[in-house]
Amino acid sequence: MSQIRIIPAIDLIGGKCVRLSQGDYSRKTEYKEDPLDMALRMQDQGVSYLHVVDLDGARAGRIVNWRVLEKICRNTTLKVDAGGGVKTEEDLRILFDVGAVQVNVGSAAIREKELFFDWVREYGPGRIILSADARAGFIAIQGWQEATPLLLEDVLQEYHAAGVMYAVCTDIGQDGLLQGPSIEMYQSIRRKVPGLQVVASGGVSGMADVERLEKLHLSGVIIGKALYEGHITLSELRDFIGGKRSDG
Repeated sequence: MSQIRIIPAIDLIGGKCVRLSQGDYSRKTEYKEDPLDMALRMQDQGVSYLHVVDLDGARAGRIVNWRVLEKICRNTTLKVDAGGGVKTEEDLRILFDVGAVQVNVGSAAIREKELFFDWVREYGPGRIILSADARAGFIAIQGWQEATPLLLEDVLQEYHAAGVMYAVCTDIGQDGLLQGPSIEMYQSIRRKVPGLQVVASGGVSGMADVERLEKLHLSGVIIGKALYEGHITLSELRDFIGGKRSDG
């Protein structure tokens, strides 16, 4: 039986829950839910994990919304992974100090590769996640605004060989569109980097997509806009988690 982690997402701008389409800040939808209230509702339905992205931080290149993260971590039992704007070890320490159990590193992992590998060794491969975001198969950084010539699968192979255990892989072209995840991309990653713990992100439009991803034996799936727009309900997540529950 697969034990895929269900990981709802809370994206933050100005301390509020938002969703972007394809990483475009001009295509922002703001939701009325308070981030802590949303996290508590998720917890009440049996959710164990939460993905928090500081979009202000991603744009500013430093942690911005850490107080919101701290409030969530202190007032829930959720295992929170956080990211957005992590560029220095001070950023890492802030997120760990306020309660994150894992930290996502994107742009800095690509631009400062050896420093990132040092962090993986220092903090442990279970605590540092590579955020590997791709557009048309190539890594994009700086809040998805900057393209690189690096192929996603080449980066994943190299970083896994260097000790990276977890990677959140997002197909930017699918993110926030509710048109389904990039199944072929994840199938290819699983074939080429079988030991990597891969978390799927982007495009999930309903529970059928979650079930398709589960069959690929991925580590987890991040669910964002589908939850906020009602395409997936918290009760559906509760039922799925109840049947597949793992606290790994």
